[in-house]
Amino acid sequence: MDTKGYSKWYPVLVMIGVQFAFATINVLLKKVIDDGLDHLVFITYRLVVATFFLVPVAFFFERKRETKLTFSILCHLFLNAILGASLTQYLFLLGIQYTSATFSCAFLNMVPVITFIISLPFGLESVNIKSNGGRAKVIGTLICVGGATLLTLYKGTPLFNAHSHSPTTTESIQAQSISKLGSVFATKKARWTSGSLALIAGTILWSSWFIVQSNIGKRYPFQYSSTAIMMFFGGIQSFALSLSIDRDLSKWILKDKLEIFSVLYAGIVGSGFCFVAMSWCVKKRGPVFSAAFSPIVQIIAAVFDIPFLHEPLHLGSLVGSAIVVVGLYILLWGKNKELQNVGVEKGDPENEKAKVQDLESHPTAVI
Repeated sequence: MDTKGYSKWYPVLVMIGVQFAFATINVLLKKVIDDGLDHLVFITYRLVVATFFLVPVAFFFERKRETKLTFSILCHLFLNAILGASLTQYLFLLGIQYTSATFSCAFLNMVPVITFIISLPFGLESVNIKSNGGRAKVIGTLICVGGATLLTLYKGTPLFNAHSHSPTTTESIQAQSISKLGSVFATKKARWTSGSLALIAGTILWSSWFIVQSNIGKRYPFQYSSTAIMMFFGGIQSFALSLSIDRDLSKWILKDKLEIFSVLYAGIVGSGFCFVAMSWCVKKRGPVFSAAFSPIVQIIAAVFDIPFLHEPLHLGSLVGSAIVVVGLYILLWGKNKELQNVGVEKGDPENEKAKVQDLESHPTAVI
């Protein structure tokens, strides 16, 4: 048996599992938030759970680290907690509440593109417009931006009926429904717009996280320890933000088993196992490979979202998501093409393989 032939599929299976976990977390979040769980309470509990999970893992694997944890690194980790944990998660939860889990997942497909755009002025990415790869990166970026614009501005008609309504014959009920119809549509449109803006802001912050993380990774290359510290800072930030908005302590009591399960699942699996798994895949195959699986989140979320949460799938979401996915893969193809050209232009395969791995170490596209 050729074990090496099978081992190359391990990252593929791991990334599919990660995307499945992320999709189920999004659906659970939509459910518990709609049932009344406070956004910042959930985020705080999730980050605390993730901290308690990652601390022993970091101690076991990285207790013999040689690099010192300086004040400057702690400041970067504190900023990273704002960009990648507390504020970003709050914005995404607002977006999920005001739109749908399927719609919010579509914006995750934009993270590699926005990260690529932000990376340009920092020198983490470059564009050679004369090469096929460079042109593909530009074209893919423009297509993704167009798809995201369509997602935000055009909702479209629902493709599936989320609820089955029994026909009513009472004229009073019909008159009452008609009188409320205009205000209901106006409210839903306002909530959808607010949710879209929250998702856009969260996507930009999440993309910025990778830029800061690339600097932290060079100065403090201990992923478990740095993530545990970031989760700890994020928990403090979320708790402080929650108290500044509402000091009602009763909202911190988890009411049912679903809320408890969602917090533990999101903390241990979403912020614990999934991070470790993604870090391993990025190390093995690079961030470009990991980003290619991000559209799976939206597909899996839609499978749960429509039948279980009774959320309608709209034409604008479907068309816009398809455009984003097409643009994403064009961008990823262009980046992969440029990485391949690095080894072709030089003579020594071993040296160039190391250089390609160094290029891939910049986290430009991990979901």
